[in-house]
Amino acid sequence: MTTMTLRRRSILALLTVLPSLGAVSRVQAQPTPATPPLRVVASFSILADMAREVGGPDVEVQALVGPNADAHVFQPTPADARRVAGADLVVVNGLGFEGWIDRLVKSAGYRGAMVVASAGVTPRRGEAGHGHGEDPHAWQDLRNAMRYVANLRDAFARARPAQAADLERRAQAYTDRLQTLDAEVRGRFDAIAKARRRILTSHDAFGYFGAAYGIELLSPQGINTEAEPSSATVARLIRQIRAREVSAVFMENISNPRLVEQIASEAGVKVGGHLYSDALSPPGTEADTYFKLFAFNARAIAAALASGR
Repeated sequence: MTTMTLRRRSILALLTVLPSLGAVSRVQAQPTPATPPLRVVASFSILADMAREVGGPDVEVQALVGPNADAHVFQPTPADARRVAGADLVVVNGLGFEGWIDRLVKSAGYRGAMVVASAGVTPRRGEAGHGHGEDPHAWQDLRNAMRYVANLRDAFARARPAQAADLERRAQAYTDRLQTLDAEVRGRFDAIAKARRRILTSHDAFGYFGAAYGIELLSPQGINTEAEPSSATVARLIRQIRAREVSAVFMENISNPRLVEQIASEAGVKVGGHLYSDALSPPGTEADTYFKLFAFNARAIAAALASGR
């Protein structure tokens, strides 16, 4: 066999081996697969936004009750059951806010963890004549919202311990922002005489807000929007508005405005605009995050109180 023939065979053998060596190299260079995001289903839009703030890229969040929708009268669909069935965590407000959640979880066959965001909050009671039980709207006090954030952080860290440090960092940054906003809101209302701090809202969703910032609130509906107020209740409210010199009445993004407009007209008081109670506004609008929602409500209420009747 000639030297030339041997050389050709050596080159061919090397060319045969090189592709397989490249394949081995490529396999070895593949990065370790990243941990998939935690699949979180939140009961309503405000809670979903808080979960995204805390979880960041470590979570994938869906809301059952979306923007401008009323969780009190929500009727789950088969699609909602499928969302719950595919979740790693289901996050609810608690305090009786989601009267439909137990039925939905059962129909979905979900057996994972349930996180109650309001755990540890001291609940207030509904006003006399405005329904019974605990008021679920605890997020209307920023100090309670900070408790929600801590509960979400802890629940996500239990499910994804490797991401605990990142979750802690995001939760602390969010809490710092909420603390700053809380101080701003308190300063805004402290500048308004307490005798002027009286408003009416569509339903009794702002009790925690009123208690936190020294505002007296009236409403034709109780803590749940399902029950329509009686004519006697409406007449009593009109008398109260006149007697107590209520500064303004507000509509809510989840409520029919006709009743509030009627009360304002008969009581001779202006409509101060709208507030966001139980739901965010659609993406890209004025209250599409919890932080923006709270800041918007505080500005609107303070402006109405400052201008008077």
